[in-house]
Amino acid sequence: MTAVQIAKLIDHTMLRPEATRAQIDRLCAEAIEHGFATACVNPVWVPFAARRLAGTDVRVCSVVAFPFGATPTEVKVYEARRAIAAGATEIDVVVNIGALKSGELDAVRIDLEDVTVACHRDGALCKAIIETALLTDDEKCTVCTMARAAGADFVKTSTGFTGRGVTTADVALIRSVVGPAIGVKAAGGIRDLPTLEALVQAGATRIGTSAAVEIVRQAAAPRSG
Repeated sequence: MTAVQIAKLIDHTMLRPEATRAQIDRLCAEAIEHGFATACVNPVWVPFAARRLAGTDVRVCSVVAFPFGATPTEVKVYEARRAIAAGATEIDVVVNIGALKSGELDAVRIDLEDVTVACHRDGALCKAIIETALLTDDEKCTVCTMARAAGADFVKTSTGFTGRGVTTADVALIRSVVGPAIGVKAAGGIRDLPTLEALVQAGATRIGTSAAVEIVRQAAAPRSG
């Protein structure tokens, strides 16, 4: 893949709680310069990012119930709709992990369906964050099946805030469950080009990383051999 192709796969991400307006401004500037798919920011920064990116091809991505997913469904729906109204066109929502691990699958299903429907009704994509570091393989399969049935546009591996980051094994497992119809977003600890390429090979179609600029620079550099 070329550097341009790689950039189009990346959600350029700044979700740290201490992120400043200047850092979000720089994130948006870098996203425009390199042609990243989105700039991914916390909800409070969506209006600023939407204004900063207006008239460009870079979309605004935001997060809901981040990073724990332990928010009532109706609040997730409100948070998603508010972010979309402010300019987000992609929403990454953390699933109800506690309900999943408790075997309360109806609660997980309703959570996924309601947020996905709200996103689609308002014209946004919905990515379901399943937090693979906290799940068994059986739980990963269960929640991926539910996300696909709910109509999610992507299953996302991780928040990057809990436990380990993404693995190629997790991406391959998710892809095997959801099939080719929906996207797989790999996130959490992706810091270099070889890692990105391995994740894409395993089935990822979107990459979330705060090291996006360094990765595209690596991709643009001449390769030996």
